[in-house]
Amino acid sequence: MLRLRMPAPRSTLLALAAGLALTCVATTAPAATPETATNRSATTLDDTYYQDALGKSGPALKDALHTIISDQSKLSYSQVWDALRNTDQDPDNSSNVILIYAGRSQSKYDNGGDIGDWNREHVWAKSHGDFGTSTGPGTDIHHLRPSDVRVNSIRGNKDFDLGGSEVDGAPDNYTDSDSFEPRDAVKGDVARMILYMAVRYEGDDGFADLEPNDRVSNGSQPYIGRLSVLKQWNEQDPPDAFEQRRNQVIYDRYQHNRNPFIDHPEWVEAIW
Repeated sequence: MLRLRMPAPRSTLLALAAGLALTCVATTAPAATPETATNRSATTLDDTYYQDALGKSGPALKDALHTIISDQSKLSYSQVWDALRNTDQDPDNSSNVILIYAGRSQSKYDNGGDIGDWNREHVWAKSHGDFGTSTGPGTDIHHLRPSDVRVNSIRGNKDFDLGGSEVDGAPDNYTDSDSFEPRDAVKGDVARMILYMAVRYEGDDGFADLEPNDRVSNGSQPYIGRLSVLKQWNEQDPPDAFEQRRNQVIYDRYQHNRNPFIDHPEWVEAIW
């Protein structure tokens, strides 16, 4: 026997239509995920902050980035203490900071000059260009990091390179008479901080023109090496969440400029 299907009641048809409309909306406008939010943020930076640098390479890129990142607020050396308590906060313990070379999590207020304290490490050693701690490169927190007092003294003003003997109290860091090798987790951080300084300080603001070179034992000259090693470290240790957060905090709360090599590590090769 042939069975005839009766039309569905009008209320049922309306409910089905409403459900179909909701499905279409969900299909065309998915909820934002952390990944898409991150991509949107990077795109926004390129469309705004870095727009004058896009499409350039070599000296033209370096010049464009210098102009962009030279627009910044500046801190006094005493203000650096409080800034580092925020920029280098331990993501697992908001009462502590992470020490750059030792990798130790330590109370934010254990700072000073005594053994066991942390102090302000100039990753670009301030004697390389003789800029001291006056406002400018000496207080630029893009290259200032909390460091164990003793390890900071061992690093001194040495250039960066591979090899040497392991540093007591800072596992996986090595040093010899003329160079220092940081632990693997911050090798890229060190490279990008050094290269930021080389772009930011070009000798046009009363301070020395800072440049990387492929030597060690640079003494008081405004150079730091070894550039070929720093480039390798930038490739081997890409920016992680800690470094990216640090860059954002400096931009939002303190200097209002960015380290472009954290946002675009490929620009290292494009310039050098």
